[in-house]
Parts: sequence; C-alpha cells; structure tokens
Amino acid sequence: MPTGHVILIAATLAAFVPRCCAQVLSPPEILDSATRLLQQKHMPELKAAAVDITSHQYPFRFYLSLKLDLAEQQEQLNDQRSIRFSNFQGRTVLQVTGNYFAAYSDESMNLSDRVTQTYLDVMLPILRAIASRLGGEPELNAFAIEVAHHVRKKVLGVAVEHPENLALVVPLAAAWKVVASSNEKEQMTALLESRVFIDGKPVSLWPDPAPEPAHAVASVVTPPPAITPPAAPAPAPVQDVSVAALQQKQMAYQGLIDRIVQHLDASAHFVSYAPPVLIAFHGKSYLQLSITTNLAPSGLGSQYRIAALAFDRHVSHLIRPLVAILPKDSDFDGILFSSTVPGASQSVEFFFPLSELRYYADYDLTGQQLINSGLILINGERIGLELQSAEADLR
Repeated sequence: MPTGHVILIAATLAAFVPRCCAQVLSPPEILDSATRLLQQKHMPELKAAAVDITSHQYPFRFYLSLKLDLAEQQEQLNDQRSIRFSNFQGRTVLQVTGNYFAAYSDESMNLSDRVTQTYLDVMLPILRAIASRLGGEPELNAFAIEVAHHVRKKVLGVAVEHPENLALVVPLAAAWKVVASSNEKEQMTALLESRVFIDGKPVSLWPDPAPEPAHAVASVVTPPPAITPPAAPAPAPVQDVSVAALQQKQMAYQGLIDRIVQHLDASAHFVSYAPPVLIAFHGKSYLQLSITTNLAPSGLGSQYRIAALAFDRHVSHLIRPLVAILPKDSDFDGILFSSTVPGASQSVEFFFPLSELRYYADYDLTGQQLINSGLILINGERIGLELQSAEADLR
C-alpha cells in the first residue's frame, strides 16, 4: 500500500476513535450516586454503542450533544458527550441527545410525518445501538432519546427555519420488541407503549389510520405500563479500616508494594524513610506513596501554583505506569500521592479514588476531572484546585 494511503488511514483512525469515546459522559460528571454507579459499571457497553451511533450513515449530519438547538458551526465546537444514565420522572433511563441537521418543509411534511421521519432515520438506529447492549440492566426502566431537527416555513412570505425538539421515552420491554423486529407494523405496535414529546408537549409517534372523533383528545399516547421499582440494594458492608486490619492487608500486599517501588522509584523519587503504607482516611483505605517533587525555582509561586505543577509535572506521569501494575481486584479504595516540594516548605496530598485513576489511565478523564473527583490537602488544609488558573499564578 502506498505510504500516503497508510498515513491517511492512520490519521482517519486517530481522529475517529477519540471522537467515539468522547460521546459518553464520564462517571464523575454525574451527580446522582445511583446513576453514576450505572455509568461506571457500563462504560464499555456505552462506548461500544457510541461507536455504532457515530459511525452510522444518516441522511443528514447528526451530532451527539448535551445542548439542543445549536447551529452546526456551534455544534462542531460544543461538548458532544451526551450518552448517560439519568432520572426521568422517577425512573432510571439511559439518555441520548443530539442535533440532526435535517430541515423539513412545513408545507410538504406535517408534524406526524416529521416525527416519523426523524424516528426512522435517527432514533431507531440509536435505539438499536443502546437497547441491544444495555437492555439487560435490571435497574434500567427505559431509554430516552431526544433529537432536535429543523422545520422550514413561510411567515408573511418570508422563509424562516426553526428547531423542533423530538423526545422519545421507550420502556425496556417495548425497546426489546423494536430491536428484535424488522417489521414496521410490529415496531409501531410496540412503540404505542412509548411516550413522545415535541417541544415538551405529548404527541403520537405514528399517525392514526382514520380521523378521531371531534370530541377525542388529540395527540395523546398510551401511558407506559407501571414499572415495579427495583428493590433497594442491600447496604454496603462497613469497611474495617482499623490499624490491625490495615496492617494485615499491608502484609498481603507487600509483594505488590515492593514491585511498585522497584518499577517507579526512578521517576517517583520515593521518600526513603516513608515507604508505601496503607492508611485510613474518611473511612476509606488508601495506599500512601510518599514522593519528592522537584520543581525548578522558576516554577515556584503561590501554594496553588506549586500544587498544580506538582500534579501536572510529576504525579500525573506516575498514574498510568502505577495503574498498569495494580491488580484489577485491589480491595483498597484509592491512592494517596503525598508530595513534598523542596524549596517550597510545602506538602501536597492528592487523594484519588482507584476507580477514577483507572478512568484517567484509559484517557476517559482529564487531569482537572481527576482532581475534582479526589481531595487535595496543602500542609494539612483542604483546598479546591483549578489547574489552569493556578499554574498562571506567579505570586
């Protein structure tokens, strides 16, 4: 194969893979604890669904997006991470939102036609991608897909275009029927159990074959069947973080700790008199790694700048090789990077959950998102740390 073709293919793949992965919200961005746990549990399935959704060939350009009603130029610069678990009227749903840049003529396509067309062209492929992978989750009640398309019409003889937001909430059982069937009539029957909204108002997804009587209430869909809420999960057992328990766990992990020191000492600069040790903090167990962070005199400044540089120039470079050594079944909660900065009379402690360190290692979190998921102490006092602004602070 010619060299130029190889380079072109490599560049195309390099651009495509991060875009697909970037369609899924990272768990720390989800505030509700129950849906955050589901997001964390199903990240591989969500990423696979994102690949299907973004690689599908739509009649017009479609973008996943957290914001609807954006111009296409805005959309290309906007956050396109929109696949996430969320709550809808007390139910747990998997939500997907996006902007579809089709502009339907109001004169040639009525509301039902536009709804049907966007469903067939966009929402059905999305529903197939997510229901086939997530339909077995027992805590999931429905799928919620919201897509903005555009409508052209004339106002006082002048052509104008405006967005129209279509939302579809499909109960789990109906989604299974739709995904399993290639027959449009069967899909229509299954989707009668769904709830459909245009700009927040309920409508029918499929037009009725005959006009309703004048006294009938128009555009009302059959309400979804009652769903029995899942049983409350059993409370998690209280972790034993007593000194004796941590000492016993330390003995079990001593071989792992020795490997960490052996492989990372050259870059971590472990403090010789403070070897790695398991500690308790806020009821959780952390593997404390005491390290020395050497910053040039020009890098010193405010305590926030020093903390930010300690993370960006030292700690962040240790995370991926460290995670590669840790077993996936580690039963401690996180890592404490305890960094001493010579010349600054400053100690910075970075407490990071193990799960978030793994996300960062897989490029699913930025450094700032990792910072936000953890807890930072400077000389024993907790702080908030914004990396970009802190590093610019030369006081």
